[in-house]
Amino acid sequence: MPAPLQIGIVIFPKVTQLDLTGPLQVFSNLPGAKVYLIWKRIEPVPSDSVLTLTPTSTFADSPQLDVICVPGGAGINDMVNDAEMLDFLRAQAKAAKYITSVCTGSLVLGAAGLLRGYQATTHWSAMEFLPAFGATPVKTRVCTDRNRVTGGGVTAGIDFALTLVSMLADQRTAETIQLGLEYDPAPPFNAGTPDVAPPEVLALSRERIASTQPRRSEAVRRAAARLAQPA
Repeated sequence: MPAPLQIGIVIFPKVTQLDLTGPLQVFSNLPGAKVYLIWKRIEPVPSDSVLTLTPTSTFADSPQLDVICVPGGAGINDMVNDAEMLDFLRAQAKAAKYITSVCTGSLVLGAAGLLRGYQATTHWSAMEFLPAFGATPVKTRVCTDRNRVTGGGVTAGIDFALTLVSMLADQRTAETIQLGLEYDPAPPFNAGTPDVAPPEVLALSRERIASTQPRRSEAVRRAAARLAQPA
């Protein structure tokens, strides 16, 4: 009997829960997979909403993972300079089959030095930060470059997870999971990307995130500067 696939999703304070709960639901339906929620300690972890998450494994106790996944959220501003997080990702990446992210989780992979020379995607508001880590930003829902698989913003996590399942197993398995989740998107409004959103909606969205961008920019600058230092 083959060993179960080991899939780990790291969590952290102020993670965007939908970044991980979409993929978590998909991966939990993959036959032969064991899924972990991983943090430094076994303690409640607040998301960026009212939902609190409970880790199932610590960095120290995690098995070697076949898939390591980093979701995004406001908390990545701290995670891109968090030595414990970055060391864990680098250690797991040495033997992981797939190194992955959803949304701004790609910036944490980048800060760990795991996207240098790779194409990657992220939330539309964070595309400008990927080159600081040596990554080439690609505007797409799911970006696959060798064994790096990155998903776009938030809801793209489901697309990402189904794509990855098709790579871990096969398309039929991914389609069966998709049907079981009745994943058949039909958004009520055509405002899901900056390219199609009405100008006034885009302007309002940019206005709402404007106050948070300087802190993210500074966090990325510090992380990129550290990567540039000789080992």
